[in-house]
Amino acid sequence: MNGFKVIKGTALALCLSVTFSAQAFDFAKGLDAAVKLGKAATLSDSDINAYFGQMSKKYDAENTVAPASNKYAKRLATITKGLKNYDGLSLNFKVYLSPEVNAFAMGDGTVRVYSGLMDLMTDDEVRSVIGHEIGHVKLGHSKKRMQTAMTTSALRGVASAAGGTVASLSDSQLGDLTENVVHAQFSQSNENDSDSYGLKMLQATGKNPMAAVTSLEKLSKLPGGDDGGLMATHPSSSSRADRMRQQIAKK
Repeated sequence: MNGFKVIKGTALALCLSVTFSAQAFDFAKGLDAAVKLGKAATLSDSDINAYFGQMSKKYDAENTVAPASNKYAKRLATITKGLKNYDGLSLNFKVYLSPEVNAFAMGDGTVRVYSGLMDLMTDDEVRSVIGHEIGHVKLGHSKKRMQTAMTTSALRGVASAAGGTVASLSDSQLGDLTENVVHAQFSQSNENDSDSYGLKMLQATGKNPMAAVTSLEKLSKLPGGDDGGLMATHPSSSSRADRMRQQIAKK
């Protein structure tokens, strides 16, 4: 509740500041934006997960999901054995049949792995990447992104549904959320924290912790691997691999 007051107060203070410095400022619009920002910042976990659920449904419809009989689906089932209920999360795993080297997780428990990633990596390396993506959810990074996305011009109207019935998002709104929540890069701090979470998951489940190093090393060797793409941000994938190696050595 205190966080809501600070965020709402900050937004309103910004509106007031602009009012006194620019005669053309529309106070009513500024107040409306501040109120919607406050509502977005207080979206409940169930609201956020409902929006993630809509995104997941659309994403699954737009991609080729491997059936249970597919070799990739069978392999993923083996890799994720024991993870369907992990660290307080109820997770569901699917494979997208695509050469793209990618994976992501959402707040509603959605975890999707691309077959291109599975072709590149060993089982423990895939598990490390999954742990990293789950880390973004468990550590609150995805939730913060959703709250931020709900304050954009395209989604501010949706934020007003907070505390009531969750709005049914249009295709364009879902696309906007995907770009701002799933596709956009996380901060350096977020990436480092999720790397550490993925490493701890490997150790807690009795898997090879060095997979946290080798998975990042493989990503760094891909075209643009140290500049963009899956798990690649500042610092580079190679320097993050070094950081993981140092963490393992401390054990």
